[in-house]
Amino acid sequence: MIRITEVKSPAQLESFIDFPWQIYAGDRNWVPPLKKEVHSLLDHRRHPFWEHARGTLFLAEKDSNVVGRISAQIDDNYNKLWNEKLGSFGFFECPDDRETAEALFNAASEWNRNQGMTVLRGPMSPSSNDEWGFLIQGFDRPPVLMMPYNQPYYAGLAENHGFRKAKDLLAFIKYASTPMPERFSNLARKLRSNPRITVRPVSLKNLYNEMAIIKELYNASWKKNWGFSPMTNREMDLIAKQMKNFAQPEMVLLAFYDGKPAGLSITLPDINQVLRHLNGKLGLPGIIKFLYYRRRITGARALVFGFKEEYRRLGLPVLLFYETEKFMRLKRYQWCELSWNLEDNRLINNFDKELGGEVYKRYRVYEMSI
Repeated sequence: MIRITEVKSPAQLESFIDFPWQIYAGDRNWVPPLKKEVHSLLDHRRHPFWEHARGTLFLAEKDSNVVGRISAQIDDNYNKLWNEKLGSFGFFECPDDRETAEALFNAASEWNRNQGMTVLRGPMSPSSNDEWGFLIQGFDRPPVLMMPYNQPYYAGLAENHGFRKAKDLLAFIKYASTPMPERFSNLARKLRSNPRITVRPVSLKNLYNEMAIIKELYNASWKKNWGFSPMTNREMDLIAKQMKNFAQPEMVLLAFYDGKPAGLSITLPDINQVLRHLNGKLGLPGIIKFLYYRRRITGARALVFGFKEEYRRLGLPVLLFYETEKFMRLKRYQWCELSWNLEDNRLINNFDKELGGEVYKRYRVYEMSI
């Protein structure tokens, strides 16, 4: 019989964080997260997400052994923006066992229902600004940074419980061997010569001040997108701190039109190629491995690509990707993932296809009435 326990003690929290190592033992495509970072993300007293959110964690136990985990949370900023009563689940890990999955999903549903929510969506770990969706296509390659990975049977467990598709998220891959279309290259060079348009790398030395511009552009660009949750200044500051450790400024670009912020693109080295060698720990041996494997990163993820509505017809996406790819070729990157895209965002999906990208991974966000 499955027993569900709410996480209250430090020992239970450690069990919650350690459990994925049991599910993915021997899986070469799984990338173990840094346990220190997971601790930080789940710390309701210190992590800025929890300043506008509330949640809890559950463990599933059988015969005194942990056999599953799930989180339940509510992002009050999201609900205020969209005027919804949306709760979510995340951090779901479970064997291919329907009884365990049912118990975990029921725990997340009941907690959210008791908080007055009417819809449960997920997985969101813990929000749409973090990892979300179950991978349903593309299990043959490891995930890139900040993208989820899961067992292939997870989507089936969710559907058996009564969850239905809310939206699919697409990940495109573009290889360095595929040149940018000539018409895009010509347009980029033309835009580069326009005196009203300025493109520059972000200043890592002045990153905290730069984050004010990035926040303005991020929130303005995505405010109408399905699932969007605005980020606070403290959340942006935390991202700046994390980015500073491995971002390359030539791959984080700001575009200005007549001196006003118009758009941005953030492309980061795929740090997961390093993390997969660390087994969740960053002690002295981990730091040595980090420095060694960091020089051997072959791919990147273009994870933020946004423009204010009034500047979207200027061709700025072409210019920013052109400049980014030029630098990536110089540094001998072999590929770039462009993700994630909403499946019904025809504009960006067509753009990624025209660049030479192809869909190689698909993630599904589920929801159900509670």
